[in-house]
Amino acid sequence: MRRVLFLARQFPPIGGAGVHRTLGSVSHLQHYGYGPIVVTGQAGHRDRWEPRDEELAARVPADVPVHRLDRPDPKDPSSRLESLRGVPPLWVRWWVDESARLAEAVGSDADVVYASCLPYETAFAGARVAQALGRPWVADLEDPWALDEMRPQPSRLHAALALRQMRRALSTASAVIMAAPEAAERVKAAMPELVARVTVRAIPIGYEPADFVAPPEPRPAGTFRIVHTGSMHTDFGEHLRQTRTRRRLLGGTAPGLDILTRSHVFLVQAIERAIAADPSLAGRVELHLAGELTPADRAACEGRGFIRTPGLLAHRETVALMRSADLLFLPMHDLPPGSRAGLIPYKTFEYLAAARPILAAVPDGDVRDMLGSLAQVSLVRPADVTAMAEVVGTRAAAAAAAPDGREADAEPPAEYERTRCVAQIAAVLDAVTGDYEAGAPRRSVARSR
Repeated sequence: MRRVLFLARQFPPIGGAGVHRTLGSVSHLQHYGYGPIVVTGQAGHRDRWEPRDEELAARVPADVPVHRLDRPDPKDPSSRLESLRGVPPLWVRWWVDESARLAEAVGSDADVVYASCLPYETAFAGARVAQALGRPWVADLEDPWALDEMRPQPSRLHAALALRQMRRALSTASAVIMAAPEAAERVKAAMPELVARVTVRAIPIGYEPADFVAPPEPRPAGTFRIVHTGSMHTDFGEHLRQTRTRRRLLGGTAPGLDILTRSHVFLVQAIERAIAADPSLAGRVELHLAGELTPADRAACEGRGFIRTPGLLAHRETVALMRSADLLFLPMHDLPPGSRAGLIPYKTFEYLAAARPILAAVPDGDVRDMLGSLAQVSLVRPADVTAMAEVVGTRAAAAAAAPDGREADAEPPAEYERTRCVAQIAAVLDAVTGDYEAGAPRRSVARSR
């Protein structure tokens, strides 16, 4: 069995969207001839993007070696000057150095290095370890780093510097994996020199079917339950709206980008409009926002008695809440018609696995392409409050008319089952290790700042 050395900061007991690609790969790659070795951090609760979920740790196979750094992240002194210069935060630089050091010490028998690039700069660690061990390496970016419109830069200069850093980090990779086809196409277009020598491939993150066999969470009869899980971007969206003129002039933001739509703000307006159009919905409609809410998130809930905030839930509890929904809300950032989004939110796959109706408020792009033909999905534009209100009213009527008070489950798309996705990753590893064993030339590695 070949050995694959994972560098993955986001690993159980860290939870959240960013952990599932690596956890799924570590759990299933042994079926495809690869024994994982994991290098990760101490899993402290750094911020709301890295919640702890102790239950996920039990899913790591007992025979997988997991090596953790011996110290927690350093405290991060804020430096606006470093940020404006494009220098990664202190904790990111520390993670790159320390994870590379540990991986070199424990990975001597690895056949290939796999860098889970959350943070993106983990690519520098992957390249460094691969050079030290004399092995090929794979960069799994999931989202498109410097080419991601959800990561606006202060100016065109900062955007160019970010792209330059991305190009340097990937310069010695043997393969690059993304989560969305559009993300892969952006990398190919921006870095033709990379495409000339390595595979850049889109592989979906997918879902674990076994997570969705448990019964849904119980709920009061007669209610119409709308559910959103995960983080929202109310604060960031409001900030970008306040600074949009400056950003447009300086050129660091995608034209027409609006991130406030990736929150519950417009859905709340739509629910109020639906209740005004059909007063019988008053007291029946519930909006459940599962996750850690910021003050701005909570401010958008004030005075709305139909909103429930269960807080941060374990993954098992989150799935049970999804399965109880009459309507799952999938919001994304807004872009002008014809501009394609460069990412697929992880909750997209889990919503499909939950088999419940979905209200997808999404721009053009892979998510709209994925969901457009599915009967259980209602597609609207991200800021279209009127269309959202119509969907709420229509789905509420359909649920009320159903024999058991809720629409029937859909069939989850089999192509997104996690084992199928991991099989595609294994195929990339087969190609990479095969090329290496056949004597493909090695290259020197770039250093992060």
